[in-house]
Amino acid sequence: MATPTLDAARLAALKVGPTAITADARWLMAYAAALGESDPRYYDTTAPDGPLVHPLFPVCYEWPLAQAVRTKAMDEATARRGVHAFHSLVVHRPPRAGEGLRVGARVIAVKKLRAGTLVVIRFATTDRTGVAVTTTEHGSIYRGVELEGDEFATSASEPAAGSSAGGARWEERVDVPLQMAHVYSECARIYNPIHTDAAVAHAAGLPAIILHGTATLALAVSRVVTRDLGGDAARLRGVAVRFSGMVMLPSRLTVRGGAADGGGIAFDVAGPDGAAVLTDGRVLTGVVRAAERR
Repeated sequence: MATPTLDAARLAALKVGPTAITADARWLMAYAAALGESDPRYYDTTAPDGPLVHPLFPVCYEWPLAQAVRTKAMDEATARRGVHAFHSLVVHRPPRAGEGLRVGARVIAVKKLRAGTLVVIRFATTDRTGVAVTTTEHGSIYRGVELEGDEFATSASEPAAGSSAGGARWEERVDVPLQMAHVYSECARIYNPIHTDAAVAHAAGLPAIILHGTATLALAVSRVVTRDLGGDAARLRGVAVRFSGMVMLPSRLTVRGGAADGGGIAFDVAGPDGAAVLTDGRVLTGVVRAAERR
């Protein structure tokens, strides 16, 4: 069987969007519910701006463009070899319920690795007037896939070192039920069959279905917001993390809060055996101006 390949020149020219997307209240509430959020602000449709937006919600409106990029760049069999390697989100200002957004995506870096090929996609989201809302750099490693052509990079930024278990200020256990991957898929509107279909997961070389990396990250960010931001998700200005391991279902995770300083809060997540599943995590913080809360 021939080794699958990715074409560097094709990836370098790849752009998708901008695509118009509306983050309606039903979608926002469903995402919060999938994460087990109990803060009533996530479900308050009577609030002036509607329900509070979870900090990781941008992954939901970025997903259709991620699919479009993969469709243009590779076949389905190659796409299923991809694993989330790192995630770096900047929140210029929190999106609002019912707001019309414009989301665009382009490949900004490709690198040859021993394990395969790293592809970094940048998602840029603005409001209807062109003002930035969120920017994400999403790195995926396509295992066993070779790169044809030259590597390239356009200011891709991988997460810097963050927390470690030895420096934890607090720890919190999070029980993840068997059905969470199915619930998260439907509520986030992020469908990848390796998370819900055992036959597909086995064909991809996995022992069973696994939880979405973004779900694990969202669960961790929720704990950091509660523990260190006084429950005020609007203070979050960014998240960066590396994905280090898979989460089987059901599971019990341990979220650990590390050093906190003026630049942000470090965190990591371990699985039930103590092995890391998220490393080098960092939540960036800031105070939202009154004009941004309208």
